[in-house]
Amino acid sequence: MEIMKKNHFILWVTLLLVLPYSCKFNISLTGSSINPNAKTVSIATFPNNASLGNPSLSQEFTNALKDKIQNQTPLTIINSNGDYALEGEITGYTINPVAIQGNDIAAMNRLTITIRVRFTNKFDETLNFEQSFSRYTDYSSTTNLTSVENSLVATINEALTDDIFNRAFVNW
Repeated sequence: MEIMKKNHFILWVTLLLVLPYSCKFNISLTGSSINPNAKTVSIATFPNNASLGNPSLSQEFTNALKDKIQNQTPLTIINSNGDYALEGEITGYTINPVAIQGNDIAAMNRLTITIRVRFTNKFDETLNFEQSFSRYTDYSSTTNLTSVENSLVATINEALTDDIFNRAFVNW
């Protein structure tokens, strides 16, 4: 009986020591599904090809996308030929009236930014895509755009980079 207890004890200790090394868990707090062999991502500057636009929008958006990927993945950002590649252009920057009141005056204006993105995955070409992403935010028509433009653009850039990240790395 004593020998059986000792054997059980040895068996449990062995299992507890071996089990963590025999199983591989891939846990991602962001939900991203990045190929374990991927080490790099190249992100080209997104030029502003919109007819209107903030002159710093290209750099602000590109930096926001780089920050998102750098903060959410273990990938190293390089200039070209990454395991993953993101490139594209800003195709729209529009301001339109919304919430028209009875006197045909808009109570709100809407700033919309549209980005065309091309994503390349060297490990799985079926995950490559080319897609437009568009986001907007509204602001009061009594507010001068130049006084709120920086915060509106930052809000829209955050939403756009979330959408692009999810499409590229979370595969939704």
